[in-house]
Amino acid sequence: MNKPRSGAPHRLRRRLAGLCLGLAGLCQGSLVAGMQDVTGLSELSLEELLNIQVTSVARKPQALSESAAAVFVITADDIRRAGVTSIPEALRLVPGLHVARIDSSKWAISARGFNGQFANKLLVLMDGRTLYNPLFSGVFWDTQDTVLDDIERIEVIRGPGASLWGSNAVNGIINIITKDAAETQGGLAKAGTGTLEKGFATLRYGAALGEHAHARVYAKYFERSGFVDPQGEDTPDDWRMARGGFRVDYVPSTQDHLTLQGDLYDGRAGQVINLPVVPRATPRQAMPTAEDADLNGGNVLARWARTLSETSGLELQLYYDRVERDEPLFHDTLDTLDVDFQHRFTFAERHAVVWGLGYRYTHDDASGREGVLFVERPTRDAHRYSGFVQDDVTLLPERLRLTLGTKLEHNEYSGFEVQPNARVLWKPAPHHTLWGAISRAVRTPTRVERDLTIVGHVLPPGALGPGTPGVVTTVSGTERFGAESVVAYELGYRMRLGERISFDLAAFYNDYAGLRVAADRQRLFDPGPPPLILNRTEMANDMDGFSYGAEAYVDWRPLDRWRLQLAYTFLQMDLEDHSSAGLGDELTEGMNPRHRVSLRSSMDLPRDVDLDLWLRYDGRLERFATTDPRFFDYPIGGTWELDARLAWRPRPNLELSVVGQNLLHAQHPEFIAGVYPVPVEVPRSVYGQIRWTF
Repeated sequence: MNKPRSGAPHRLRRRLAGLCLGLAGLCQGSLVAGMQDVTGLSELSLEELLNIQVTSVARKPQALSESAAAVFVITADDIRRAGVTSIPEALRLVPGLHVARIDSSKWAISARGFNGQFANKLLVLMDGRTLYNPLFSGVFWDTQDTVLDDIERIEVIRGPGASLWGSNAVNGIINIITKDAAETQGGLAKAGTGTLEKGFATLRYGAALGEHAHARVYAKYFERSGFVDPQGEDTPDDWRMARGGFRVDYVPSTQDHLTLQGDLYDGRAGQVINLPVVPRATPRQAMPTAEDADLNGGNVLARWARTLSETSGLELQLYYDRVERDEPLFHDTLDTLDVDFQHRFTFAERHAVVWGLGYRYTHDDASGREGVLFVERPTRDAHRYSGFVQDDVTLLPERLRLTLGTKLEHNEYSGFEVQPNARVLWKPAPHHTLWGAISRAVRTPTRVERDLTIVGHVLPPGALGPGTPGVVTTVSGTERFGAESVVAYELGYRMRLGERISFDLAAFYNDYAGLRVAADRQRLFDPGPPPLILNRTEMANDMDGFSYGAEAYVDWRPLDRWRLQLAYTFLQMDLEDHSSAGLGDELTEGMNPRHRVSLRSSMDLPRDVDLDLWLRYDGRLERFATTDPRFFDYPIGGTWELDARLAWRPRPNLELSVVGQNLLHAQHPEFIAGVYPVPVEVPRSVYGQIRWTF
């Protein structure tokens, strides 16, 4: 666990240099310098924005305005003008998503509640490759990255999507889609520095490979400072990451499109965690410990798409992904092999059918820190088989459409799962859309709930008074833990008023069953020495309840060069923990803000100057996943923050920008996670950037 770490980024930089030089050789004689339009979608009308093609709702191209779901699209221009430097920061743009920073390298991200560092009800994809980790059914956000300029769009669905995408798409789906290599020809170089962004650089080049193929390669590196503690002192959570990759798109005919792409990354992230220590002789309370985590991995993906007609086509995708994390608490190596096939066609003129089959194999090796985390089954192989079918039935042309579908899936943990879905879309008038949906989705058990035991709390002998025994509390997985489920009811209304304003409203009611809690199962006394009380708890499906809320979004163009975007989110949770401990409901409810507001202003000023302002509000959090009573009532949320970006283009291919983040307060906390001893607060920051295309 404490092996030397300093050489990892250097090794990857050498690999990236070799990769870039090798592919540059392939591109010799065909390097075509490209001039890229940095204005992106900012010049599109509202009608054009609402007709952006999305694929996540129906697994086929569909206009955003024709989607019977609470879908939001982050465009490439939204990312650029928001001034963000990571994918998690960009997700703050989405109504209904709660994005909070735990420390410099960790985020808590979830849709419609249940947030936390290991939030497990949100399925995340990048170019069809799932970023879900079967260790805990969530996403390690610190390793999800790419060249932000190469992202075409991020499609976010709030609400279940399991009928098409499978288990764990319980409260939402995030689908990150990068650009075709043909759209990224020429070169891109970016570099910058600032108070938190100690230094970052990106280099990407694209070129034609003959008449029918295009390729790009990229390399990027960053170093980011740590945050601060409540007294304003620096915390040791600084981190760095090197990453590189490629993409090749081959279009031999109008019918076929082949894609091959891959990535490598290597980095190190600092952190301060609580390590409860339980040696037999002297068990002691958790001690704050500063240790680094090594993060590395890579993936390769191949996809073939064939167009059979305007309304039918085939797609076959295969990818391999390897993730290795050497954390202070555990070491985990995960290998994933995934095959996915789908076919869409129409029949009887009114039926648009899409169906598919999938198989996923994972091999996971996990080990825990001695005395803190125990893995009962260090190695586990898992197989998942799935199939889906969905039918879009046109009841009234261009007015009324019914969608019926289901996902059938078999997994190693909970066996056979059925996840159906029914949606209806009605257009009573041009530019007005009403939709409704009823869906069922499940979150399948993971390694955490089956194979792991973690020491959650330790009190040494005498801590509760002279002569009192010590207390050791553990939480264990069990084969009895089953799937969590939700039945979701949704309604939505979408409209466009003239050429300058659009409105989107989604409301939901979610009925949950079998939610996870740590239930008291056994209390033992060990006379020692030293004498100990052993509180053994197990993961159990002993919580249920409901949540409801609404998400509203307004896009207004008061002037041709001025755009305003207002988003509001309301969430109410009412859960009940039926276990003997009975604390899971308050904890889960308290980690999610009830109200959230976001207001963005984007102005194109004279002389090629952009001014972007982003004002946002997150409601107060009431409880946190911590056993330290000092922080039960720690004030998090209930405050406003402001980001600002000023950019100037002295030449069409050169942009200079300065970005200020969290400008209203010197520092503020956003989230507390259980293993962290004290809150880590986000400081005010500024960075400058140069962006050059050639």
